[in-house]
Amino acid sequence: MRRASSYKQCLRDWPTDVRAARAVQESLRYQVIREDALGAVHTLAGVDVGFEDGGRITRAAVVVLDFPGLGLRDQAVSRCPTGFPYIPGYLSFRELPAVLRALEQLVTLPDLLLCDGQGLAHPRRFGLACHLGVLTDLPCIGVAKSRLIGTHAALPAEKGCRVPLQDKGEVIGAVLRTRSNVSPVYVSIGHRISLETAIDYVLRATTRYRLPETTRRAHRLASG
Repeated sequence: MRRASSYKQCLRDWPTDVRAARAVQESLRYQVIREDALGAVHTLAGVDVGFEDGGRITRAAVVVLDFPGLGLRDQAVSRCPTGFPYIPGYLSFRELPAVLRALEQLVTLPDLLLCDGQGLAHPRRFGLACHLGVLTDLPCIGVAKSRLIGTHAALPAEKGCRVPLQDKGEVIGAVLRTRSNVSPVYVSIGHRISLETAIDYVLRATTRYRLPETTRRAHRLASG
């Protein structure tokens, strides 16, 4: 994992408008590793973001769990002024400054990150999970609650069923049923992991709820 000094330099140059943000996406998206490049996974982390004071303050939460037991190992919350507007397709520029600061506070660095957001399932194939993965060099998975782009076939109702999510002839993720007869989640590669491996970890991190325990606990902390 890249250390705090590189984050601080990155945040000093952080884009504040769409033109600059798009240029960053276009330049960094080729650094995304779309195959398994992760070691043994003993800890998983969930990443989620909420907002306070009418959106003026970004509140990021990171929760680290043991794997496969899913017991709490570490957690951190960071707050900072919101410096980028809400624009679909550019949410990482709004949310990641607080996420990076929360990661700096952890004692236990995770082996794998599960983000509440898109990875490759993004118009420029560089959603929040890809952006965070490239900046930190940690394996990342995007686990979104809703679809940003792409089309897919009908999804069977049983837990564990999945169908490809496609855009312009490319598979950009999977629509995954984590509980029977419950709305699916949208899984995509973030960094240093294949889609099939990402699906496997999402299912193994999911217990009796729709969302993986990582994401669910991080959401509760980010919204608390």
